[in-house]
Amino acid sequence: MIRIAFTIALLAAAQTAWPAAGGEGLEQSGANVHDLASVQRGAAMFVTYCHSCHSAEYMRYQRLAQDLELTEEQVQENLILGSGEITDYMKAAMPAESEQWFGKKPPDLTLTARSRGADWIYSFLKGFYLTGDGWNNTVLANASMPHVLWELQGIQRPVMETYTNENGEEETRIAELQVDQAGSMSPEEYDLALRDLTAFMVYLAEPAVLKRESLGVWVLLFLVVFTFLSWLLYKEYWRDVKK
Repeated sequence: MIRIAFTIALLAAAQTAWPAAGGEGLEQSGANVHDLASVQRGAAMFVTYCHSCHSAEYMRYQRLAQDLELTEEQVQENLILGSGEITDYMKAAMPAESEQWFGKKPPDLTLTARSRGADWIYSFLKGFYLTGDGWNNTVLANASMPHVLWELQGIQRPVMETYTNENGEEETRIAELQVDQAGSMSPEEYDLALRDLTAFMVYLAEPAVLKRESLGVWVLLFLVVFTFLSWLLYKEYWRDVKK
């Protein structure tokens, strides 16, 4: 019984850590979905910079208000674009012709944090740089997306270096990104803003995480207490039988 409870605890810890997993070569976001103020700020950033093109079609504004402890009036005034209602799903303001403009409809972002991970989102939004051919990204090369946050971050340029590959041939790669034109935020402020946005997208991918993890603690405590009581019952039941 004790082993079962311990195994469940490990599985719960793994489930908790999973959404923040990013992969190799990614910066750690430090996003905390349980920091309600951070998630609220991230929601404002999402609506301001992402929601015009990208939907979050599995989330209702009403559910957003409940989970983030906002009034429906606050959500209506600050987070709903156009003439939307509090009971609507978070659909982008982009018209149907957008697929013709871009060649592909901008993807829905509801589950991005589950499929990619928080660190991927954070690193992707930090990885934009400008070349003579337009915007590119160190995490997702040739992403067909402009850098919508460039006024906040500034314009980054790549610094290239030459290296020898496994075949002994010389190639070039990006050594680092340097800010060529400063944005309205300092690098530290921009990092914090991205942390808030990432935290909101982690919430967006699994709204139940706000209650599931706190409830999981009580479930584990119950299992520990139940295991102890079961052990006491076992000892009492078999005490006379073993004689």
